[in-house]
Amino acid sequence: MITTGLMMLICTSKVFVPCNLVLTGDAFPVVMNSQGHILMAASVYGRGRIVVLSHETYLTLCPALVDNALTWLGGGESANLSLGVPKTMKGVVDNLNRSSYQVSPVEEFRADLGVSVYVTDAYQVGPKAEELIAFVKAGGGLLIGGQAWCWASQNENKNLILEFPGNKVTGVAGIYFTAQYGEAEKLPISPEIPSSWKTVGRGMDFKKDLEFLLKGISDFDIRGNGVPSAALVHGPLAFPIGTTDKGEAFLAGTYYGRGRVIVATNDTFLQNEKLASFWKNAIDWLDQGRKGVAGFERDVKLLSNLGLTCKKTNFSSELSVFVCKAYTKVDPETIQNFVVEGGGLLIGGHAWHWAIILCNFLVPGNKILSKMGLGLLTQTIKKGVYKAPDPSQINKLHFHHFLHRFACHALEGVELTKEEEESLQKLVSESASFLRMEAYNNISYIQTLSLLTDILKNVGIQQVGIIGFNLFSLCTLDLFSLKIRYHWVFQNTGIKTIHDPAPKVKHFRNNLSVHFQLQVFIQIGCQSDELVKKKLERAPRVIKRFPVTSERMQVWNLWGGLIYLLAPRDVKVEDEKIVVQEAITAPYYKSGVTKEADWSSLRKAPAPWAEMEFENIILTVPSHLIRDLENVLEVEKLWNGIMKGVADLAVIPQKFIRKERFVADVQISLGWMHSGYPVMMHSSIGAELFNPQDARTKGLWGETHELGHNQQRSPWEFPPHTGEATCNLWSVYVHEEVLGLNRAKASRNITSAKRKHYIEKYVKGGKNLSDWNVWTALETYLQLQEKFGWDAFKKVFAAYHDMTNHPNDKEGKMNLYAETFSRAVNMNLTGFFKAWGWPIQRATEEKLSDLPLWTDHPMA
Repeated sequence: MITTGLMMLICTSKVFVPCNLVLTGDAFPVVMNSQGHILMAASVYGRGRIVVLSHETYLTLCPALVDNALTWLGGGESANLSLGVPKTMKGVVDNLNRSSYQVSPVEEFRADLGVSVYVTDAYQVGPKAEELIAFVKAGGGLLIGGQAWCWASQNENKNLILEFPGNKVTGVAGIYFTAQYGEAEKLPISPEIPSSWKTVGRGMDFKKDLEFLLKGISDFDIRGNGVPSAALVHGPLAFPIGTTDKGEAFLAGTYYGRGRVIVATNDTFLQNEKLASFWKNAIDWLDQGRKGVAGFERDVKLLSNLGLTCKKTNFSSELSVFVCKAYTKVDPETIQNFVVEGGGLLIGGHAWHWAIILCNFLVPGNKILSKMGLGLLTQTIKKGVYKAPDPSQINKLHFHHFLHRFACHALEGVELTKEEEESLQKLVSESASFLRMEAYNNISYIQTLSLLTDILKNVGIQQVGIIGFNLFSLCTLDLFSLKIRYHWVFQNTGIKTIHDPAPKVKHFRNNLSVHFQLQVFIQIGCQSDELVKKKLERAPRVIKRFPVTSERMQVWNLWGGLIYLLAPRDVKVEDEKIVVQEAITAPYYKSGVTKEADWSSLRKAPAPWAEMEFENIILTVPSHLIRDLENVLEVEKLWNGIMKGVADLAVIPQKFIRKERFVADVQISLGWMHSGYPVMMHSSIGAELFNPQDARTKGLWGETHELGHNQQRSPWEFPPHTGEATCNLWSVYVHEEVLGLNRAKASRNITSAKRKHYIEKYVKGGKNLSDWNVWTALETYLQLQEKFGWDAFKKVFAAYHDMTNHPNDKEGKMNLYAETFSRAVNMNLTGFFKAWGWPIQRATEEKLSDLPLWTDHPMA
């Protein structure tokens, strides 16, 4: 550490006013005043190190601190340390000559000086920026002092971040001089890295950047294809560009090192001609006036008239601007280094789909963006036309700005405005997403974590019950909602004030090989169904994952939960031993393993969660739902039959590659049930999973509907029409073929009267495809089934399994389906589909002209 073994007062004087330093990336503060101003910082770059003082006089006024900094810059060795110092800095040269260092006064920096550390001020390094950066990258040390408020006042039309001489060098290491005054104080120096909640929210002013980016832009039309995610704008050099009326960002920018970045929250934005004027401004901003080449990754459409030379290309460090999707296969660190050294990055993509199977910040784009101060969230935003924001007000939408305001409210009693109170739910959601990065080597993350911990210590947390809790009367402004989202703060700071519903797993010992460790996670909790709701009946996030990194591990989860090992599909485990200590047993049944005679005792195991694993499905429910379950073999028979039916219609192997899952909980993120892995349902209806008699007389429409969702495939799905229609094919099939329940009894929406009503309404409405959805769309498929039987659908699904190429546009996909179904039944069905309003093309009719027409179809 730079300050190890040193307890002293840093010499500050109001005569020498420092500036506040802003840090990004791997940089960390060394000295911080009571106002949260960073007066000294350090970082690494390449193989070298940088230390920055916020005023050049500190190079002479604080000799002990300088000595420590030089030792750290020299890799911990002070003996034989050779220093280069400009001759113009006579006071610094004299001070250093009194030490044991080998000091070489020089006219200017040169690559062949042969020194291990270069000492300078922030004003004369500009012309030598490239050489100094190369010197540090190769392993050299740089000690630099200065302030930027004076330069900024004399250069109002220049870009402080990129053009202040000192920033041209230190920016690559994530340390920036700013125009903000630093408060002069006498400060004790501690061996610990300083932290203050007041640092959070201290960013820069990006009004000029936004004026450039928004020139000629009055609004953003994002009504095209693709659902956007929201962007998390959290870095001190990041800022929103385009936002919804609710302040959700769908376009955002940032500085990173000496480069710039713009993120769009759906890759379709990159080819949206309605945004072409903005993209021209954006490319110019990213290019920084170099008039270089903008390289578009090969799966990104080239827009016209962008002003630069644009071409399709693979990534190259020679580009001025790189344009790619968030799912690019280019190594994230390669892209980060490209931007650090001055490159521009335009990246587009969303996170909501990826987050179904991955944590937010494991989404490919977030591996690139999170270190840069931006992120893609799982939350989606509504498509629409949104007014371009006021550049002078945009900073108020920054995550850390509002978090700072909330901290003032929670810690110092500052009143929130009505507008701020209404935005608390957004803060809650963004805070949860930010903390999930778990970037413990990033100072911005640590400072935010510290701030949230201070808030929680100050306001306290109420004890909660085992299965659920009522939040409705706990406090206003969703404060409790905010607190419980931060449960991992406690897990990583050692604070233990919240009641844990189940004992922690304190030790987890295994004999897994190193190869296996690199791919396996321990998970506590059965589902990652995150809640974003104003009223909560359970914690919003109840899952915790740990990568397996050692033979013996301590793992825990604030909310308890079942313990799982997560591994890639192709990992094989043989003769491995896993021991779990200090956990409690849960009720568990597994087909072919658990004996019926043992179930009567197993179901009484004390853990609050139970799991029943059958041939192709796993049911996870609160234990009280199965305590009295006796007919376990009948339940097993029911679900084995249902899953066989699902596989039959989908024409997939009878043994699922990954067993389906159901989880019943007190509150879920969407609807009464929703599909996914696992399928989520409310625990209030969980008992119906274990009642075979009711299943065969009343049905299980909701459950089979969600299982049908999990079998839907894009090539034969036609958004937005069939999302809630084709999944019901599995509901009808399972009820009739497995449960023995007629379709009209399975759902009140497909009785004869209802079906007739949907058809007549659609026909009277002019057979507009915009009205063809849910039950109306299902009727098309039911008519086909009643004419050709279920085997026809099986032939169609089987045919799609064998396809390697298929269209991605809706019209093309609908024509392919009409052709595929026609071939499956050896009859030309184009007339039938046209009668339903499908956009059947002439080419499709010609392809099927060799087949007999279906002329007496129900829509004739």
